[in-house]
Amino acid sequence: MSLDSKLALLKEAKEATEQTKAYQRLQTLFDEGTFVEIDNFVKSGDSYAEAVAGFGSVDGCPAYAFAQNSDIAGGAMSKAQAAKIKKVYDLAVKTGAPVIGLYDSVGARLKEGSDMLASYGELLLASNNLSGVVPQISVVLGPCLGTSAMIAVSADVVIMSEKGQMAIATDGIDGTLDAAQKAGLVHIAAKDEKEAIAAARQMVAMLPSNNLSNAAISEFTDITATAAAEDVYGVISAAVDAESFVELQKGYGAAVVTGLARLGGNTVGVVASQPGEEEGKIDADACSKAARMVRFCDAFAIPVITFVNSVGFDSLKEAVKLSNAYSEATTAKLTVITGNAYGPLYVAVAGQGANADVVMAWPDAVVSPLAPETAAMILWSDKLKGSQNPIEDRVQLIEKFKETEASPFVAAANGYISDIIDPADTRAKLFAALDMLAGKRVSTLPKKHANIQI
Repeated sequence: MSLDSKLALLKEAKEATEQTKAYQRLQTLFDEGTFVEIDNFVKSGDSYAEAVAGFGSVDGCPAYAFAQNSDIAGGAMSKAQAAKIKKVYDLAVKTGAPVIGLYDSVGARLKEGSDMLASYGELLLASNNLSGVVPQISVVLGPCLGTSAMIAVSADVVIMSEKGQMAIATDGIDGTLDAAQKAGLVHIAAKDEKEAIAAARQMVAMLPSNNLSNAAISEFTDITATAAAEDVYGVISAAVDAESFVELQKGYGAAVVTGLARLGGNTVGVVASQPGEEEGKIDADACSKAARMVRFCDAFAIPVITFVNSVGFDSLKEAVKLSNAYSEATTAKLTVITGNAYGPLYVAVAGQGANADVVMAWPDAVVSPLAPETAAMILWSDKLKGSQNPIEDRVQLIEKFKETEASPFVAAANGYISDIIDPADTRAKLFAALDMLAGKRVSTLPKKHANIQI
């Protein structure tokens, strides 16, 4: 066969690949003209492997990616496909660049039997070993079932479109976007494929390339809005760069709002509690959500800003998990008490238990070892003796207790709060503290890991 004939076959094969949905999705993901395909001639049986893989730049940041190719055997996982994806993981380890996986597969090539099981195992192991080394982003655009779902959910950020289907059951039961959100499996819900891929690009731009580098600093527009304690989103928006907040896991654990944002062009993680239906307590789902956010940020040295306005926890097990996440994290930790901070909740996320670097409070915050309603009755019960109107006097007594004994000024006088600030100065104070903590270094005791509540 002549060289011209071989080149013609090469061109034909390349054109066939470029027409597939997977290839076009990767072209959309990467900056124009930067995508370089790898292992494009690998065969799975009589056809090419059921995934497209390669590297390029995403918003100027180097990255690796793979996309399951539903145009070939429905994107079914095979030994050949697994080998292509495994090579992406291996290259990411060597070069310290993020990995984006686009999932769209009907399942596995069952005829490969035990080889298929081994291939799945290798991918799951590689993904887990890569966790905390480079950011991993999963984009679920079609079926993602069984072990593939386990691999996808192991990523740092999971993005899912309305057409996505993700479940441990291979028949897809409970695999809808709504079900995945309620289970806390999805960080960002997207209306369609275009929106999902755009969200993945945004995440790559905000995150550092690996655990030894810093996220790129972006330009920002300063804002002068005044934060409002009644609206947690208003508090966040007034503190971070304009339109930079990206909420994560919005459909899960509503008592806490988490996400990534920029402050002075620097990427920060945000954890903000808000009064909920359970008397302002943080429930189990919200604790788990916040703990994962803190651990994610700590893995990549992203500063964590916590806004506190809750009266406590309603799950001991999950409260311990959250407390451990804060105390173990060595990244910069800034806390602002915007409302209530009582007992165990204060200790775990704002006090000594959280080992926060800087703790600030708004003047009308309430900081108390017990709920003021309880503390006032225990410590000041004698002041109600002989009252002619005990119900009304009790209310006034509790309010007085909040304004005096539970005042942030008392906590600050005892050295438990770094500063009491005007809400309008929140952004400026956080920016100054973040700048001061930029060089934070912490040496920890030698150990494999903590034995946390799971």
